[in-house]
Amino acid sequence: MRPLPLKDELSANKQAVSIVLIFHAIGLVGLILPFTRYVFLQIVPFHLLLMLAVIVLKHKSIDSRFIFFLVSISVLGFAVEWVGTHTHLLFGDYSYGSTLGFKISDVPLIIGCNWFMLIYSTGVLMQRSRLKNFLIRSLIGALLLVLLDTLIESVAIHFNYWHWASSVIPLKNYICWFGVSFLMLLVFEAFKFKPQSIVAVVFLLTQFAFFGLLDLISS
Repeated sequence: MRPLPLKDELSANKQAVSIVLIFHAIGLVGLILPFTRYVFLQIVPFHLLLMLAVIVLKHKSIDSRFIFFLVSISVLGFAVEWVGTHTHLLFGDYSYGSTLGFKISDVPLIIGCNWFMLIYSTGVLMQRSRLKNFLIRSLIGALLLVLLDTLIESVAIHFNYWHWASSVIPLKNYICWFGVSFLMLLVFEAFKFKPQSIVAVVFLLTQFAFFGLLDLISS
């Protein structure tokens, strides 16, 4: 079955797309305004959980394979962050603040889910592209995630997501982001999911707009 044209698919997934766009827009305004910022920082983990629910529920055929992929990437993402914060072998010398919520061993529990959402959304975007080679798709997807991380970094520091020991973000961070993203995208490719809805792609593009605008306004 051929995927629906973008316009028709957006219409078919209108409710889910609306949730993604509206909640990011509200969050953007809430973080920009000084008198609402504190409250909105407290609900960041709940916003991420809502996005997780939307993305998972819009996956076609939620079966054991998909659940295994979700759990695997989430656990792997958490493990990578644990190694990064405790040994500094990955990413560099950094530590998490309080914005991302409840932590286990100094790593926010939600961070694994965030890795899943980014990898899955990027995988779906590359899946919908005309690129035939899975290695090329994974490489380009990893580059996109590094670009997204460059937008996230200053926002994350400003809003207490995480902090670096140095005033300069190390090049190692971006190299590791690329490497970890590439390997996880290869895992996504290995599962050979059927073509998925546009909702995950909208989420990814909205992340670029959200952090790009927040970075521009808060800097």
